[in-house]
Amino acid sequence: MRLTRRSRRLVLALFLYLAFCAIGGIYLADGTLHPARRPLTEDEVTAVRRSAQALDAEMEDVAITAPDGAVLRGWTLRPHHGNGNAVILLHGLGDNRIGMMGYAQLLLAHGFSVLLPDARAQGLSGGSLVTYGLLERNDIRQWVDFLSARANPGCIFGFGESMGAAQLLQSLDSGTHFCAVAAESSFATFREIAYDRMGQPLHLGPWVGRTVFRPLVEVAFLRARWKYGLAMGKISPEDSVAASGVPVLLIHGQVDGNIPVRHSRLIQARSPKTPLWEVPGADHCGAISTAPREFEKRLVQWFGAHGIRSWVLSLKTSDLGPQTSANKSARLNADVRSPRSEVLRPKTQDLFATTGN
Repeated sequence: MRLTRRSRRLVLALFLYLAFCAIGGIYLADGTLHPARRPLTEDEVTAVRRSAQALDAEMEDVAITAPDGAVLRGWTLRPHHGNGNAVILLHGLGDNRIGMMGYAQLLLAHGFSVLLPDARAQGLSGGSLVTYGLLERNDIRQWVDFLSARANPGCIFGFGESMGAAQLLQSLDSGTHFCAVAAESSFATFREIAYDRMGQPLHLGPWVGRTVFRPLVEVAFLRARWKYGLAMGKISPEDSVAASGVPVLLIHGQVDGNIPVRHSRLIQARSPKTPLWEVPGADHCGAISTAPREFEKRLVQWFGAHGIRSWVLSLKTSDLGPQTSANKSARLNADVRSPRSEVLRPKTQDLFATTGN
Protein backbone atom coordinates (compact mmCIF):
# COMPACT_ATOMS: atom_id res chain seq x y z
CA MET A 1 0.00 0.00 0.00
CA ARG A 2 1.38 3.37 -0.99
CA LEU A 3 1.82 6.04 1.60
CA THR A 4 -0.13 9.23 1.20
CA ARG A 5 1.74 12.49 0.78
CA ARG A 6 0.95 13.40 4.36
CA SER A 7 2.24 10.07 5.61
CA ARG A 8 5.45 10.45 3.63
CA ARG A 9 5.98 13.87 5.17
CA LEU A 10 5.44 12.48 8.65
CA VAL A 11 7.90 9.66 8.01
CA LEU A 12 10.46 12.13 6.66
CA ALA A 13 9.94 14.44 9.63
CA LEU A 14 10.40 11.52 12.04
CA PHE A 15 13.58 10.44 10.24
CA LEU A 16 15.01 13.96 10.36
CA TYR A 17 14.07 14.30 14.03
CA LEU A 18 15.77 11.03 14.97
CA ALA A 19 18.82 11.89 12.85
CA PHE A 20 19.07 15.27 14.55
CA CYS A 21 18.84 13.65 17.98
CA ALA A 22 21.45 11.04 17.10
CA ILE A 23 23.97 13.48 15.63
CA GLY A 24 23.23 16.16 18.21
CA GLY A 25 23.61 13.68 21.06
CA ILE A 26 27.03 12.59 19.84
CA TYR A 27 28.32 16.16 19.57
CA LEU A 28 26.70 17.07 22.86
CA ALA A 29 28.43 14.25 24.73
CA ASP A 30 31.84 14.95 23.19
CA GLY A 31 31.60 18.68 23.88
CA THR A 32 30.42 18.16 27.44
CA LEU A 33 33.36 15.91 28.29
CA HIS A 34 35.92 18.17 26.55
CA PRO A 35 35.19 21.74 27.70
CA ALA A 36 37.66 24.52 27.06
CA ARG A 37 40.43 25.15 29.56
CA ARG A 38 41.02 28.53 31.12
CA PRO A 39 44.78 29.07 31.36
CA LEU A 40 46.53 30.79 34.23
CA THR A 41 48.30 33.93 33.09
CA GLU A 42 51.52 35.29 34.59
CA ASP A 43 49.74 38.50 35.55
CA GLU A 44 47.10 36.56 37.47
CA VAL A 45 49.69 34.46 39.30
CA THR A 46 51.63 37.59 40.22
CA ALA A 47 48.46 39.21 41.55
CA VAL A 48 47.73 36.14 43.67
CA ARG A 49 51.22 36.24 45.18
CA ARG A 50 50.75 39.91 46.05
CA SER A 51 47.41 39.11 47.61
CA ALA A 52 48.92 36.32 49.71
CA GLN A 53 51.64 38.66 50.94
CA ALA A 54 49.07 41.30 51.84
CA LEU A 55 47.22 38.72 53.95
CA ASP A 56 50.47 37.51 55.60
CA ALA A 57 50.10 34.07 54.02
CA GLU A 58 52.60 31.65 52.51
CA MET A 59 51.85 30.34 49.00
CA GLU A 60 53.09 27.00 47.67
CA ASP A 61 52.66 25.09 44.40
CA VAL A 62 51.45 21.54 45.08
CA ALA A 63 50.54 18.51 42.98
CA ILE A 64 49.20 14.97 43.33
CA THR A 65 49.04 12.11 40.84
CA ALA A 66 45.67 10.38 40.41
CA PRO A 67 45.48 6.59 39.96
CA ASP A 68 44.98 7.05 36.19
CA GLY A 69 48.25 9.01 35.97
CA ALA A 70 46.71 12.47 35.72
CA VAL A 71 48.82 15.07 37.52
CA LEU A 72 46.55 17.45 39.41
CA ARG A 73 47.96 20.83 40.39
CA GLY A 74 47.02 23.58 42.79
CA TRP A 75 48.15 26.04 45.45
CA THR A 76 48.14 26.01 49.21
CA LEU A 77 47.98 29.32 51.06
CA ARG A 78 48.71 29.25 54.78
CA PRO A 79 48.37 32.28 57.05
CA HIS A 80 51.28 32.71 59.44
CA HIS A 81 48.84 33.07 62.32
CA GLY A 82 46.14 30.59 61.34
CA ASN A 83 43.33 28.96 63.29
CA GLY A 84 44.59 25.43 62.61
CA ASN A 85 41.88 24.52 60.09
CA ALA A 86 41.86 24.25 56.29
CA VAL A 87 39.36 24.64 53.46
CA ILE A 88 39.47 23.10 49.97
CA LEU A 89 37.97 25.43 47.34
CA LEU A 90 36.62 23.91 44.13
CA HIS A 91 35.95 25.99 41.01
CA GLY A 92 33.30 25.69 38.33
CA LEU A 93 33.36 24.46 34.75
CA GLY A 94 35.72 26.17 32.31
CA ASP A 95 37.44 28.02 35.14
CA ASN A 96 40.56 27.40 37.21
CA ARG A 97 41.84 27.90 40.76
CA ILE A 98 42.07 31.68 40.37
CA GLY A 99 38.30 31.83 40.10
CA MET A 100 38.16 30.90 43.81
CA MET A 101 40.65 33.49 45.03
CA GLY A 102 37.97 35.82 46.39
CA TYR A 103 36.75 33.04 48.68
CA ALA A 104 40.35 32.21 49.58
CA GLN A 105 41.01 35.80 50.63
CA LEU A 106 37.90 35.85 52.79
CA LEU A 107 38.87 32.59 54.53
CA LEU A 108 42.54 33.54 54.93
CA ALA A 109 41.43 36.68 56.73
CA HIS A 110 39.65 34.39 59.21
CA GLY A 111 42.77 32.29 59.77
CA PHE A 112 41.99 29.31 57.53
CA SER A 113 44.59 27.68 55.36
CA VAL A 114 43.22 27.08 51.86
CA LEU A 115 43.89 24.61 49.08
CA LEU A 116 42.94 25.71 45.57
CA PRO A 117 43.26 22.84 43.09
CA ASP A 118 42.60 22.91 39.37
CA ALA A 119 40.05 20.20 38.60
CA ARG A 120 41.15 17.47 36.22
CA ALA A 121 41.23 18.60 32.58
CA GLN A 122 40.93 22.21 33.79
CA GLY A 123 43.56 24.88 34.41
CA LEU A 124 47.01 23.31 34.67
CA SER A 125 45.82 19.89 35.84
CA GLY A 126 46.21 16.80 33.69
CA GLY A 127 43.47 14.54 32.43
CA SER A 128 41.63 14.52 29.14
CA LEU A 129 38.01 14.41 30.33
CA VAL A 130 35.82 16.41 32.69
CA THR A 131 33.52 13.82 34.27
CA TYR A 132 31.41 16.03 36.59
CA GLY A 133 32.18 13.96 39.67
CA LEU A 134 32.65 10.39 38.46
CA LEU A 135 36.45 10.68 38.69
CA GLU A 136 36.73 14.00 40.50
CA ARG A 137 35.13 12.62 43.65
CA ASN A 138 38.20 10.42 44.14
CA ASP A 139 40.51 13.30 43.20
CA ILE A 140 38.97 15.33 46.02
CA ARG A 141 39.43 12.47 48.47
CA GLN A 142 43.08 12.30 47.44
CA TRP A 143 43.48 16.05 47.94
CA VAL A 144 41.95 15.74 51.42
CA ASP A 145 44.39 12.96 52.28
CA PHE A 146 47.26 15.06 50.91
CA LEU A 147 46.24 18.08 52.96
CA SER A 148 45.75 16.00 56.09
CA ALA A 149 49.20 14.43 55.79
CA ARG A 150 50.92 17.69 54.82
CA ALA A 151 49.43 20.15 57.31
CA ASN A 152 47.60 17.98 59.87
CA PRO A 153 44.80 20.55 60.30
CA GLY A 154 42.31 20.31 63.12
CA CYS A 155 39.48 20.18 60.57
CA ILE A 156 39.25 20.13 56.80
CA PHE A 157 36.24 21.84 55.27
CA GLY A 158 35.11 22.13 51.67
CA PHE A 159 33.46 24.82 49.58
CA GLY A 160 32.59 24.56 45.89
CA GLU A 161 30.58 26.48 43.36
CA SER A 162 28.58 25.13 40.41
CA MET A 163 30.38 22.08 38.99
CA GLY A 164 32.85 22.25 41.87
CA ALA A 165 29.93 22.14 44.31
CA ALA A 166 28.49 19.07 42.58
CA GLN A 167 31.87 17.33 42.64
CA LEU A 168 32.37 18.22 46.29
CA LEU A 169 29.00 16.76 47.28
CA GLN A 170 29.70 13.56 45.36
CA SER A 171 32.99 13.13 47.22
CA LEU A 172 31.15 12.85 50.54
CA ASP A 173 30.28 9.18 50.09
CA SER A 174 33.73 8.26 48.72
CA GLY A 175 35.51 8.27 52.07
CA THR A 176 36.54 11.92 52.35
CA HIS A 177 37.07 13.15 55.91
CA PHE A 178 35.44 16.57 55.88
CA CYS A 179 34.20 18.13 59.10
CA ALA A 180 31.59 20.03 57.06
CA VAL A 181 31.11 21.45 53.56
CA ALA A 182 29.18 24.22 51.81
CA ALA A 183 28.01 23.99 48.21
CA GLU A 184 26.72 26.86 46.09
CA SER A 185 24.67 26.39 42.93
CA SER A 186 25.09 22.63 42.65
CA PHE A 187 22.97 20.53 40.32
CA ALA A 188 20.96 17.68 41.88
CA THR A 189 21.67 15.03 39.25
CA PHE A 190 23.34 15.16 35.86
CA ARG A 191 20.17 13.92 34.20
CA GLU A 192 18.12 16.74 35.70
CA ILE A 193 20.59 19.43 34.63
CA ALA A 194 20.66 17.87 31.16
CA TYR A 195 16.89 18.33 30.96
CA ASP A 196 17.29 21.96 32.01
CA ARG A 197 19.93 22.56 29.36
CA MET A 198 17.61 21.37 26.61
CA GLY A 199 14.96 23.92 27.51
CA GLN A 200 17.13 26.91 28.40
CA PRO A 201 18.00 28.06 24.85
CA LEU A 202 14.24 28.31 24.22
CA HIS A 203 13.58 29.90 27.65
CA LEU A 204 11.50 26.87 28.56
CA GLY A 205 11.61 24.50 31.49
CA PRO A 206 13.09 21.02 31.92
CA TRP A 207 9.96 19.48 30.43
CA VAL A 208 11.50 20.04 26.99
CA GLY A 209 14.39 17.76 27.87
CA ARG A 210 12.10 15.19 29.41
CA THR A 211 9.88 15.06 26.31
CA VAL A 212 10.80 16.66 22.98
CA PHE A 213 14.58 16.29 23.32
CA ARG A 214 14.62 13.18 25.50
CA PRO A 215 16.07 11.03 22.67
CA LEU A 216 18.95 13.53 22.24
CA VAL A 217 19.75 13.31 25.96
CA GLU A 218 19.65 9.51 25.87
CA VAL A 219 21.97 9.38 22.85
CA ALA A 220 24.42 11.67 24.67
CA PHE A 221 24.38 9.39 27.72
CA LEU A 222 24.88 6.31 25.53
CA ARG A 223 27.75 7.99 23.68
CA ALA A 224 29.47 8.78 26.97
CA ARG A 225 29.12 5.18 28.11
CA TRP A 226 30.08 3.44 24.86
CA LYS A 227 33.00 5.65 23.82
CA TYR A 228 34.36 6.80 27.18
CA GLY A 229 33.07 4.20 29.64
CA LEU A 230 31.32 6.86 31.74
CA ALA A 231 27.95 6.20 33.37
CA MET A 232 26.72 9.79 33.41
CA GLY A 233 23.36 8.70 34.79
CA LYS A 234 25.08 7.84 38.08
CA ILE A 235 26.22 11.42 38.67
CA SER A 236 24.01 12.39 41.58
CA PRO A 237 24.99 14.87 44.29
CA GLU A 238 21.59 14.37 45.88
CA ASP A 239 22.28 10.64 46.36
CA SER A 240 25.71 11.36 47.84
CA VAL A 241 24.36 13.89 50.35
CA ALA A 242 21.62 11.46 51.37
CA ALA A 243 24.18 8.68 51.91
CA SER A 244 26.66 10.82 53.86
CA GLY A 245 26.71 12.00 57.42
CA VAL A 246 28.90 15.04 56.66
CA PRO A 247 27.11 18.32 57.50
CA VAL A 248 26.22 20.18 54.29
CA LEU A 249 25.16 23.80 53.83
CA LEU A 250 23.45 24.44 50.51
CA ILE A 251 23.53 27.94 49.00
CA HIS A 252 21.60 28.93 45.89
CA GLY A 253 20.53 32.17 44.24
CA GLN A 254 16.78 32.43 43.85
CA VAL A 255 17.13 33.84 40.32
CA ASP A 256 19.87 31.49 39.14
CA GLY A 257 19.41 31.33 35.37
CA ASN A 258 22.04 28.64 34.87
CA ILE A 259 21.35 25.92 37.45
CA PRO A 260 17.87 26.72 38.78
CA VAL A 261 17.31 26.78 42.53
CA ARG A 262 15.06 23.72 42.20
CA HIS A 263 18.23 21.61 42.12
CA SER A 264 19.25 22.54 45.66
CA ARG A 265 15.63 22.08 46.70
CA LEU A 266 15.74 18.55 45.28
CA ILE A 267 18.91 17.82 47.26
CA GLN A 268 17.29 19.15 50.41
CA ALA A 269 14.11 17.15 49.77
CA ARG A 270 16.19 13.95 49.86
CA SER A 271 18.00 15.16 53.01
CA PRO A 272 15.53 17.33 54.96
CA LYS A 273 18.01 18.12 57.75
CA THR A 274 20.33 19.83 55.25
CA PRO A 275 19.95 23.62 55.51
CA LEU A 276 19.41 25.61 52.32
CA TRP A 277 20.07 29.33 52.10
CA GLU A 278 18.16 30.73 49.13
CA VAL A 279 19.68 34.12 48.36
CA PRO A 280 17.12 36.69 47.14
CA GLY A 281 18.18 38.44 43.94
CA ALA A 282 21.29 36.28 43.45
CA ASP A 283 22.09 34.73 40.09
CA HIS A 284 24.47 31.82 39.48
CA CYS A 285 27.13 31.63 42.23
CA GLY A 286 26.20 35.18 43.14
CA ALA A 287 25.71 34.98 46.91
CA ILE A 288 29.01 36.63 47.79
CA SER A 289 28.38 39.58 45.48
CA THR A 290 24.68 39.95 46.32
CA ALA A 291 24.94 39.55 50.10
CA PRO A 292 28.65 39.67 51.05
CA ARG A 293 28.22 40.23 54.78
CA GLU A 294 25.58 37.54 55.13
CA PHE A 295 27.62 35.13 53.00
CA GLU A 296 30.71 35.62 55.16
CA LYS A 297 28.78 35.23 58.38
CA ARG A 298 26.95 32.08 57.32
CA LEU A 299 30.01 30.37 55.83
CA VAL A 300 32.40 31.09 58.71
CA GLN A 301 29.84 30.22 61.37
CA TRP A 302 28.93 27.01 59.54
CA PHE A 303 32.53 25.87 59.57
CA GLY A 304 33.02 27.01 63.14
CA ALA A 305 29.92 25.18 64.39
CA HIS A 306 31.20 21.90 62.96
CA GLY A 307 34.88 22.23 63.74
CA ILE A 308 37.00 20.88 66.55
CA ARG A 309 37.77 24.43 67.63
CA SER A 310 35.07 26.86 68.68
CA TRP A 311 36.88 30.02 67.57
CA VAL A 312 33.97 31.46 65.58
CA LEU A 313 30.93 30.37 67.54
CA SER A 314 30.73 33.81 69.11
CA LEU A 315 30.82 35.63 65.76
CA LYS A 316 28.06 38.25 65.71
CA THR A 317 26.58 40.42 63.03
CA SER A 318 28.22 43.41 64.70
CA ASP A 319 31.61 41.84 63.87
CA LEU A 320 30.83 42.11 60.17
CA GLY A 321 30.80 45.84 59.69
CA PRO A 322 32.46 47.96 57.01
CA GLN A 323 35.93 46.54 57.84
CA THR A 324 34.95 42.86 57.48
CA SER A 325 37.21 40.37 55.79
CA ALA A 326 34.71 40.16 52.93
CA ASN A 327 35.25 43.84 52.18
CA LYS A 328 38.97 43.54 52.82
CA SER A 329 39.28 40.63 50.42
CA ALA A 330 37.23 42.50 47.84
CA ARG A 331 39.75 45.34 47.91
CA LEU A 332 42.71 42.96 47.77
CA ASN A 333 41.01 41.11 44.95
CA ALA A 334 40.99 44.04 42.56
CA ASP A 335 44.07 42.74 40.79
CA VAL A 336 42.92 39.10 40.65
CA ARG A 337 39.30 38.34 39.86
CA SER A 338 35.86 38.84 41.33
CA PRO A 339 35.08 36.59 44.33
CA ARG A 340 32.76 34.46 42.24
CA SER A 341 33.74 32.55 39.15
CA GLU A 342 33.64 34.64 36.00
CA VAL A 343 32.49 31.80 33.74
CA LEU A 344 29.10 33.33 33.07
CA ARG A 345 29.00 32.85 29.34
CA PRO A 346 28.98 29.77 27.11
CA LYS A 347 32.45 28.52 26.27
CA THR A 348 31.70 25.14 24.71
CA GLN A 349 28.71 23.44 23.20
CA ASP A 350 28.04 21.16 26.13
CA LEU A 351 25.42 20.48 28.75
CA PHE A 352 26.69 23.46 30.75
CA ALA A 353 26.97 25.91 27.87
CA THR A 354 23.95 28.13 28.29
CA THR A 355 23.99 31.21 30.44
CA GLY A 356 26.66 30.25 32.87
CA ASN A 357 29.23 28.12 34.48
